Amino acid sequence: MNWFSDPAQRRFEQHVHAYRHRVYGFAVYMLGRPAEAEDVTQDVLLTLWEHLDDVDEARVLPWLLRVTRNACIDRMRKNSAYRNVVAPAPEDGLGDAAGDGPPPDAEAEAADLQEHLRRALARVDEPYRSLLILREIQGLSYQEISAAMDLPLNTMKVYLHRGRKRLRTTVRDMFHHEDVA
Repeated sequence: MNWFSDPAQRRFEQHVHAYRHRVYGFAVYMLGRPAEAEDVTQDVLLTLWEHLDDVDEARVLPWLLRVTRNACIDRMRKNSAYRNVVAPAPEDGLGDAAGDGPPPDAEAEAADLQEHLRRALARVDEPYRSLLILREIQGLSYQEISAAMDLPLNTMKVYLHRGRKRLRTTVRDMFHHEDVA
Protein backbone atom coordinates (compact mmCIF):
# COMPACT_ATOMS: atom_id res chain seq x y z
CA MET A 1 0.00 0.00 0.00
CA ASN A 2 1.33 3.43 -0.91
CA TRP A 3 1.74 5.72 2.12
CA PHE A 4 0.13 8.63 0.28
CA SER A 5 -2.88 6.67 -0.99
CA ASP A 6 -5.08 7.46 2.01
CA PRO A 7 -6.26 11.09 2.35
CA ALA A 8 -5.96 10.90 6.16
CA GLN A 9 -2.36 9.75 5.87
CA ARG A 10 -1.59 12.60 3.47
CA ARG A 11 -3.21 15.11 5.80
CA PHE A 12 -1.29 13.70 8.76
CA GLU A 13 2.00 13.85 6.83
CA GLN A 14 1.32 17.48 5.89
CA HIS A 15 0.68 18.39 9.53
CA VAL A 16 3.81 16.56 10.67
CA HIS A 17 5.89 18.35 8.05
CA ALA A 18 4.38 21.74 8.91
CA TYR A 19 4.39 21.56 12.70
CA ARG A 20 6.90 19.02 14.05
CA HIS A 21 9.58 21.68 14.56
CA ARG A 22 7.18 23.92 16.48
CA VAL A 23 6.14 21.04 18.72
CA TYR A 24 9.75 20.01 19.31
CA GLY A 25 10.93 23.59 19.93
CA PHE A 26 8.18 24.21 22.45
CA ALA A 27 8.95 20.92 24.21
CA VAL A 28 12.69 21.72 24.38
CA TYR A 29 12.00 25.06 26.05
CA MET A 30 9.49 23.52 28.43
CA LEU A 31 11.61 20.51 29.40
CA GLY A 32 15.13 21.74 28.80
CA ARG A 33 16.26 18.32 27.60
CA PRO A 34 16.32 17.57 23.87
CA ALA A 35 16.00 13.79 24.29
CA GLU A 36 12.85 14.18 26.36
CA ALA A 37 11.53 16.77 23.92
CA GLU A 38 11.95 14.24 21.10
CA ASP A 39 9.95 11.68 23.09
CA VAL A 40 7.21 14.19 23.78
CA THR A 41 7.15 15.23 20.11
CA GLN A 42 6.66 11.62 19.04
CA ASP A 43 3.92 11.14 21.63
CA VAL A 44 2.15 14.32 20.53
CA LEU A 45 2.30 13.35 16.85
CA LEU A 46 0.97 9.90 17.70
CA THR A 47 -1.88 11.60 19.57
CA LEU A 48 -2.53 13.73 16.48
CA TRP A 49 -2.78 10.57 14.37
CA GLU A 50 -5.22 9.03 16.85
CA HIS A 51 -7.41 12.18 16.92
CA LEU A 52 -6.90 13.41 13.36
CA ASP A 53 -10.59 13.26 12.50
CA ASP A 54 -11.53 15.14 15.69
CA VAL A 55 -9.19 18.11 15.18
CA ASP A 56 -10.49 21.13 13.30
CA GLU A 57 -8.18 21.72 10.32
CA ALA A 58 -8.01 25.45 11.05
CA ARG A 59 -6.93 24.83 14.66
CA VAL A 60 -4.31 22.09 14.28
CA LEU A 61 -1.37 24.17 15.56
CA PRO A 62 -3.13 25.44 18.70
CA TRP A 63 -4.36 21.91 19.39
CA LEU A 64 -0.84 20.49 18.97
CA LEU A 65 0.69 23.12 21.25
CA ARG A 66 -1.93 22.52 23.95
CA VAL A 67 -1.29 18.76 23.80
CA THR A 68 2.47 19.42 23.86
CA ARG A 69 2.20 21.68 26.89
CA ASN A 70 0.12 19.13 28.77
CA ALA A 71 2.54 16.33 27.86
CA CYS A 72 5.50 18.40 29.05
CA ILE A 73 3.83 19.26 32.33
CA ASP A 74 2.97 15.60 32.88
CA ARG A 75 6.57 14.61 32.17
CA MET A 76 7.95 17.29 34.51
CA ARG A 77 5.66 16.11 37.28
CA LYS A 78 6.78 12.52 36.75
CA ASN A 79 10.41 13.62 36.94
CA SER A 80 9.69 15.61 40.13
CA ALA A 81 11.43 18.52 38.49
CA TYR A 82 8.43 20.69 37.80
CA ARG A 83 9.87 23.75 39.55
CA ASN A 84 13.59 23.03 39.35
CA VAL A 85 14.22 22.48 35.66
CA VAL A 86 17.44 24.07 34.40
CA ALA A 87 17.41 24.07 30.62
CA PRO A 88 20.65 23.35 28.78
CA ALA A 89 21.17 24.69 25.28
CA PRO A 90 19.38 22.56 22.67
CA GLU A 91 21.49 20.12 20.74
CA ASP A 92 21.06 21.30 17.19
CA GLY A 93 23.79 19.11 15.69
CA LEU A 94 25.33 21.98 13.78
CA GLY A 95 29.11 22.04 13.71
CA ASP A 96 31.13 25.24 13.89
CA ALA A 97 33.39 25.85 10.94
CA ALA A 98 36.37 28.17 11.38
CA GLY A 99 35.63 31.61 10.00
CA ASP A 100 31.87 31.06 9.78
CA GLY A 101 29.81 33.35 11.95
CA PRO A 102 30.70 35.68 14.78
CA PRO A 103 34.01 35.65 16.66
CA PRO A 104 34.37 33.11 19.50
CA ASP A 105 34.12 35.72 22.27
CA ALA A 106 30.83 37.01 20.84
CA GLU A 107 29.53 33.44 20.56
CA ALA A 108 30.54 32.76 24.18
CA GLU A 109 28.77 35.90 25.36
CA ALA A 110 25.65 35.05 23.38
CA ALA A 111 25.67 31.48 24.70
CA ASP A 112 26.11 32.75 28.25
CA LEU A 113 23.23 35.19 27.87
CA GLN A 114 21.05 32.49 26.32
CA GLU A 115 21.84 30.15 29.23
CA HIS A 116 20.89 32.85 31.76
CA LEU A 117 17.63 33.47 29.93
CA ARG A 118 16.86 29.74 29.82
CA ARG A 119 17.49 29.45 33.55
CA ALA A 120 15.35 32.50 34.26
CA LEU A 121 12.57 31.18 32.05
CA ALA A 122 12.72 27.82 33.84
CA ARG A 123 12.03 29.68 37.11
CA VAL A 124 8.86 31.33 35.82
CA ASP A 125 5.72 29.46 36.89
CA GLU A 126 3.04 28.14 34.59
CA PRO A 127 1.08 29.34 32.66
CA TYR A 128 3.41 32.33 32.28
CA ARG A 129 6.35 30.25 31.05
CA SER A 130 4.27 28.63 28.30
CA LEU A 131 2.90 31.99 27.21
CA LEU A 132 6.40 33.51 27.05
CA ILE A 133 7.74 30.58 25.03
CA LEU A 134 4.85 30.68 22.58
CA ARG A 135 5.04 34.44 22.06
CA GLU A 136 8.66 35.47 22.49
CA ILE A 137 10.45 32.34 21.29
CA GLN A 138 8.02 30.72 18.88
CA GLY A 139 6.56 34.00 17.64
CA LEU A 140 2.91 32.96 17.67
CA SER A 141 0.20 35.60 17.34
CA TYR A 142 -2.00 36.49 20.29
CA GLN A 143 -4.91 34.66 18.67
CA GLU A 144 -2.85 31.49 18.16
CA ILE A 145 -1.64 31.58 21.77
CA SER A 146 -5.16 32.20 23.05
CA ALA A 147 -6.38 29.15 21.14
CA ALA A 148 -3.40 26.98 22.13
CA MET A 149 -3.77 27.82 25.82
CA ASP A 150 -7.58 27.76 25.70
CA LEU A 151 -7.69 31.21 27.31
CA PRO A 152 -9.80 34.22 26.39
CA LEU A 153 -7.70 36.71 24.42
CA ASN A 154 -7.74 39.44 27.08
CA THR A 155 -6.88 36.99 29.85
CA MET A 156 -3.99 35.69 27.77
CA LYS A 157 -2.69 39.25 27.25
CA VAL A 158 -2.84 39.96 30.99
CA TYR A 159 -1.03 36.68 31.78
CA LEU A 160 1.60 37.41 29.13
CA HIS A 161 2.19 40.86 30.62
CA ARG A 162 2.56 39.33 34.10
CA GLY A 163 4.88 36.67 32.70
CA ARG A 164 7.12 39.29 31.12
CA LYS A 165 7.29 41.17 34.43
CA ARG A 166 8.18 37.97 36.29
CA LEU A 167 10.84 37.09 33.75
CA ARG A 168 12.37 40.58 34.00
CA THR A 169 12.44 40.35 37.78
CA THR A 170 13.97 36.86 37.66
CA VAL A 171 16.68 37.95 35.20
CA ARG A 172 17.47 41.03 37.27
CA ASP A 173 17.69 38.94 40.45
CA MET A 174 19.94 36.37 38.76
CA PHE A 175 22.36 39.01 37.49
CA HIS A 176 22.31 40.84 40.84
CA HIS A 177 23.04 37.58 42.65
CA GLU A 178 25.98 36.84 40.34
CA ASP A 179 27.38 40.35 40.78
CA VAL A 180 27.29 39.93 44.56
CA ALA A 181 28.82 36.45 44.53
